[in-house]
Amino acid sequence: MVRNLRIETVEESPRPLITLGQDHADGTVLAAHTHRRGQLLSGATGTLLLSTAQGRWVMPPHCGLWIPPGVPHEVRMIGMVMTRSLYLAPALADTMPGRCEVLALSPFFRSLIGRAIDVPVDYDPESHDGAVMALLLHEMRRLPVEPLSLPFPAHAALAERCRRFLQEPTIQATIEDWSDGLGMSRRNFTRLFRRETGLSFVEWRQQACLVSALPRLVAGVPVTTVALDLGYDNPAAFTTMFKRTLGASPRAYLAQAGAHGPEGSA
Repeated sequence: MVRNLRIETVEESPRPLITLGQDHADGTVLAAHTHRRGQLLSGATGTLLLSTAQGRWVMPPHCGLWIPPGVPHEVRMIGMVMTRSLYLAPALADTMPGRCEVLALSPFFRSLIGRAIDVPVDYDPESHDGAVMALLLHEMRRLPVEPLSLPFPAHAALAERCRRFLQEPTIQATIEDWSDGLGMSRRNFTRLFRRETGLSFVEWRQQACLVSALPRLVAGVPVTTVALDLGYDNPAAFTTMFKRTLGASPRAYLAQAGAHGPEGSA
């Protein structure tokens, strides 16, 4: 079985694309590490949190997480997680995003991963196994990005403020709160924030609330609880934001992900 391979074997393989499966208990943390290959990490169950110096990403079960070659990253498991990873040769990684991204995986792509997980590391490129891997490689390049990333600034004081916000995220936070705390004018703060993150403060705040909410929803926390904890006036306002961003209500989104829907979800 591929899942018994050592990562060193995968890294050294001459094949352009290799699969590896592993199982992780709830709460497992994979300390910061890097890979020579690019990695498309997916989970058949559970939720993953990925952290790098550039930001954080939440990956629910029906998504994948692209990690470019050489990027130091830490992975935290929420729930029992069965990971299924595709490792792409560095020479081909430039056909994928240049930064970490959460990617939507179609049912067809997930079924291909299920078929490929048992393909031997030394598969014959001209065989049926080779054709499966070639199709996976082709489909990887077509995967759409999901809005589940949270870029972090390089500016030290602003990055620290962002980290503190994630400990107690609230949609009620204002530009004035942050700019005053950093000793900046509103204009200078908004310019700095967009330059450092690529997002406006309002966009980043919403994204941070979503990234914080999703693992709790997957774990079964009611939408009402999550919404009020984030400072929304009512669950409907949170659900509207969620649907506008991810294209479905929390209940429908989690059903698509194969997770247990939270009580009180719309």
